[in-house]
Amino acid sequence: MQMRKLGSSGLEVSALGLGCMGLSHGYGPATDTGQAVSLIRAAVERGVTFFDTAEVYGPYLNEEVVGEALAPVRERVVIATKFGFTFGDDNKQQILDSRPEHIRWAVEGSLKRLRTDHIDLLYQHRVDPEVPIEDVAGMVKELIAEGKVKHFGLSEAGAQTIRRAHAVQPVTALQSEYSLWWREPEQEILPTLEELGIGFVPFSPLGKGFLTGAIGASTTFGSDDFRSTVPRFSPQALQANQALVESLGRIASDKGVTPAQVALAWLLAQKPWIVPTPGTTKLHRLEENLGAASIELTEADLGKIATALKQVKIQGDRYPAALQARVGR
Repeated sequence: MQMRKLGSSGLEVSALGLGCMGLSHGYGPATDTGQAVSLIRAAVERGVTFFDTAEVYGPYLNEEVVGEALAPVRERVVIATKFGFTFGDDNKQQILDSRPEHIRWAVEGSLKRLRTDHIDLLYQHRVDPEVPIEDVAGMVKELIAEGKVKHFGLSEAGAQTIRRAHAVQPVTALQSEYSLWWREPEQEILPTLEELGIGFVPFSPLGKGFLTGAIGASTTFGSDDFRSTVPRFSPQALQANQALVESLGRIASDKGVTPAQVALAWLLAQKPWIVPTPGTTKLHRLEENLGAASIELTEADLGKIATALKQVKIQGDRYPAALQARVGR
């Protein structure tokens, strides 16, 4: 597996990471713990060194699974997790909370669940409008000084928030959605990151499964699958957006690879400091995704993709309104 550095921080990770959320949260019932641990360890065996989790995934369950899986190889891997929520009395709510005292409390819990004495990359999961980002960065700076955290990250933050945080504690990476069907970061975020020397970790690099070609207009999602609430996954939007997947399929077929591999290779081709973190629950999909790291897209390939993107107007919001309000702050 090729390695990449996240911006100018010096933090080196595998060119593709593993997003672990879907093993415990968001896409239906949680995967059996034994199976989830086996999948994460299979990723390590195949050269993955970068693993993404968060306290909100479960909540808490995913960190426990990741901690169990990686404890035997802790010195060989980079673990990223996130703070920024409380969960109410029933553990089912997601209430923004980035107060400094809560950050410290959250980190202590994450350290225990992850079975480690330090978090390699600690993200603020979503910007909290009630807490100045300078206070958030200041607390993470304290945790770094104490050795409990190694690097500071943000998720779905706007350009000005990134700058303000970076001025207090250098930001190593931004994690936000970016893929062939969500390219908004190209407008302001990518230039800001390049200027400041910050790495970019795209989540949902396969469009929550859509770019694999396995989801069609007739696909339905259970009530425990959060895509059932996402406008972009309505039957009408799926039908309208199929043209992009069809174009991707033709390009993939010409290269003898899969649409998912083209989608990931396209992201890797954008900047050398971009590290996508696709998630999966299946070993054969893991191996398929990792194969993208060795695919080189030619200028002709990239030109075909650019043409396809110009011809398709993606329809449907990427989040329901309540969640959309939490991004880009």
